[in-house]
Amino acid sequence: MLRTLPEQEDDMSEAKCAIKCAPDGPYLVKADDAAAVTLRVQTADGESVSTISSGALCRCGGSNNKPFCDGSHKTNGFSEARQANGEDDRRLSYVGAQITIHDNRGICAHAGYCTDNLKSVFRMGEEPWIDPDGASVEAIIDVIENCPSGALSCSVDGQEYRRKAPGPEITVIRNGPYRVCEVELADQPLGDGATSARYTLCRCGASKNKPFCDGSHWDIGFSDAAE
Repeated sequence: MLRTLPEQEDDMSEAKCAIKCAPDGPYLVKADDAAAVTLRVQTADGESVSTISSGALCRCGGSNNKPFCDGSHKTNGFSEARQANGEDDRRLSYVGAQITIHDNRGICAHAGYCTDNLKSVFRMGEEPWIDPDGASVEAIIDVIENCPSGALSCSVDGQEYRRKAPGPEITVIRNGPYRVCEVELADQPLGDGATSARYTLCRCGASKNKPFCDGSHWDIGFSDAAE
């Protein structure tokens, strides 16, 4: 069965790059000379792509130069304090005949890719809300690979599944969070079962689970437009 699935890679990218949260300030991106980070910025007109080796990305939501920091955090009262108590930060496993789906609600960004695209498996309003036998293994993996936060993962034949790493990448989701792949998050716990292969960082400033996105950008109507 595994031979029919996309190419896998057990090891993470060896690129040496990291994101550090400045106290009550921006995300500081730093990569060594051989490890530039791909920066993708989604806009109303499409997507721009560049590479960076260092820079400061806004996380207060107030910059007039998004996604980059312009110092607005110094005047708008931004605080990095986390309000979530962490009680939901645990990974649960849903065992099926051919695949086991792992889920950590505590780090979910509520993007809705799972419930929108595979309703037979990810069933809102039902208990248990995940049915690992509700679709093919290939279909389930395709949806899980689009989970931006890494809240969803899976195991096949008892081994954790990971698709081949694309390399260090930060995607600025339009009117939403940063989707980060293969970049270390320095000095921050990633959550139960999570890895630096994939996670989402808040950039609206309103998440109760900072630095991670918890979907609050939807609630406050966050926009990329200048203040």
